[in-house]
Amino acid sequence: MSRDDIIRMAVECQLVTTANRDGIYMEALERFAELVAAAEREACAKAVEGYCGAWDDQGYALTQIIRARGDK
Repeated sequence: MSRDDIIRMAVECQLVTTANRDGIYMEALERFAELVAAAEREACAKAVEGYCGAWDDQGYALTQIIRARGDK
């Protein structure tokens, strides 16, 4: 998720306006978005593990792909 995506969603939810998109608050909002995205990735990976089984090779590969989406 890019910074522009975070700003667009924050504006859409009326958390910020187009006029006040910078500053410490925006950094906190970006960090919050990163934490939410990480939690969602992990939930998706756990769902794949639950469906495929933790030791299934394809399931394992899928969980690694999902978790790697958070790597920069």
